[in-house]
Amino acid sequence: MQLVKQETLENGVLYTVGICEGVCSQYMELFTKDGVIVRAEIHGGCHGNTQGVARLAEGMKIESVIKRLKGIDCGGRGSSCPDQMAQLLETIR
Repeated sequence: MQLVKQETLENGVLYTVGICEGVCSQYMELFTKDGVIVRAEIHGGCHGNTQGVARLAEGMKIESVIKRLKGIDCGGRGSSCPDQMAQLLETIR
């Protein structure tokens, strides 16, 4: 996961973009505030699965999402879309 953009929006939400590596999805956009995921978007990959992961993460504390998703492997790649989300979240916690 490569962090490519991070900025604080007017409403105090931290907007973070990361480019995925070694998985089907291309990039992720995370919107967080006060240690909680406000909105998550995963672009590319298996649409139903990535959309599901993003929606499940919304409203959760960053630390909880990292704990649940870190280390998940997809097809022997050593990472997965959920793992990439955990890696991106680790950069902003």
